[in-house]
Amino acid sequence: MSTVVHKEKTDLQKKVHELPHKPGVYLMRDRLHRVIYVGKARDLRKRVGQYFMPSRKMRADIKTRALLDSVWDFEFHTVKSEPEALLLEGRLIKEYRPKYNVSFRDDKRFLLVKVDEQEQWPRFRFARIKKDDNARYFGPYANAGALRETINFMRKKFGVLTFGRGEPSEKELKYSSYQVPSRLSDINAEQYQERVKEACAFLAGETPELIGQLENEMRAAAVKLDFERAAQLRTMVDDLRQTMKPMRRFTRHSLPGAIDPVADLNGLKDALQLAAPPSVMECFDISNISSTHIVASMVSFKDGVSDRSNYRRYRIKTVAGQDDFASMAEVVRRRYARVLLEVGERAEGGGMRAEGGSDSAGAVVDYSPEFSQENAGETAQRLSRISPAPVRIPDLIIVDGGKGQLGSACRELQRLGLHEVPIIGLAKEFEEIYRPGRPLPLLLPEDSGALRLLQRIRDEAHRFANGYHQLLMKRRIAESILDDCPGVSENRKQILLSQFGSVARLRKATVDEIAATEGIGRKLAEQVAAFLAAR
Repeated sequence: MSTVVHKEKTDLQKKVHELPHKPGVYLMRDRLHRVIYVGKARDLRKRVGQYFMPSRKMRADIKTRALLDSVWDFEFHTVKSEPEALLLEGRLIKEYRPKYNVSFRDDKRFLLVKVDEQEQWPRFRFARIKKDDNARYFGPYANAGALRETINFMRKKFGVLTFGRGEPSEKELKYSSYQVPSRLSDINAEQYQERVKEACAFLAGETPELIGQLENEMRAAAVKLDFERAAQLRTMVDDLRQTMKPMRRFTRHSLPGAIDPVADLNGLKDALQLAAPPSVMECFDISNISSTHIVASMVSFKDGVSDRSNYRRYRIKTVAGQDDFASMAEVVRRRYARVLLEVGERAEGGGMRAEGGSDSAGAVVDYSPEFSQENAGETAQRLSRISPAPVRIPDLIIVDGGKGQLGSACRELQRLGLHEVPIIGLAKEFEEIYRPGRPLPLLLPEDSGALRLLQRIRDEAHRFANGYHQLLMKRRIAESILDDCPGVSENRKQILLSQFGSVARLRKATVDEIAATEGIGRKLAEQVAAFLAAR
């Protein structure tokens, strides 16, 4: 076998700029193409870029300087989340045994959950190494904190024993956590083992309805304005989802590939049978925790990468209660009615007449609205081809959801005259792609670049919507402080918030500035200022 030698060193600085802002794992290689270091990153471009900053080598220790001198090239693999990056990092370190890695040389990084169902009183315990001892193992789990909270939840929900060994102790027999649905002292070993079976089914992800129950409790707490309880339940749900989420087993043939926007767009074109790769894509997501705040996000990708300048966020205005279908219809209607309005303003401003041209006979063609036989969608698409504008009809619309969300969005597009715009729905649970007029969903391979591209834009829309939702919830919690202020009615609270914008700005205002607000006198202004200062 010939040895691979790189005669010329790769331009590492230039290659860093090709890295995505995504979680993943990077491998450093030397001039003989050997893997000498493996690392993980929450953001690949930021993390790898730090290695090649001019000042890094000057401040680095001896080992790091030696590593940087040896790096001839690097490669990377993107994953879905930071915990997956941790697991893949360990998998690759065990495979390559890199010279400069000292972690992951054993199995002490990942936690497992072990339960020996052959014991009379089985207990759920943590383990580091999976042994051939006929016990049942769950995991590995990259997020140890979330796992510990999950075990605490199981102890209270199912009344199962954790840690320790043997029969329940006197303290455990009295401990309230083990009294659901009845005390340990009132049941026998056979009855207890039924609890263990239920807990194992939950840990194996076979009872997702329990997480659904917690989410319902979270929404109910938010409706009652019990935001502290809602936040606790949200944290619990997040921990359970982290633990229950299946972790991929990375093998030599299943390592995720690097992002290639051009290839991914071409793959998406072929998969969806589009006329051309979708240069501009827009994706919608609905986020709600209660009927108090229902919000939506629209994120834009251009040429396969995020176009943050064209992100939009919406507060749902016309929908009463939690109705994802109606909310999706509203946000799609508002988005593209606005786009068409801006297109019309371009046309009326002379853009269409100026952008008109000659027909095949050389005669001047007038494309002004009163002479046009195009519908609004055709006009918008033609104008974007002639003179690309900041706002345009996308080449592909994606909605987060299945048939219901897709149907709602399609009806609004038809009402707006945008019949020909490609649109799909991406259902998260099984990554099914729904298309208008097709009864069965399209399923793409897990390693498909087209699917990874759709997942990236869907996940970005979800992140953006959740961020906006959390911002509104924080504002709501802050605004609720004024509910306890003497003399401040709901009407006066809205007047103050409208005048100052937020409670934070109201805190900074002087008594004179508060008193100058219409409907707020000097005396009440002093009370408000004193109340906020005390809190």
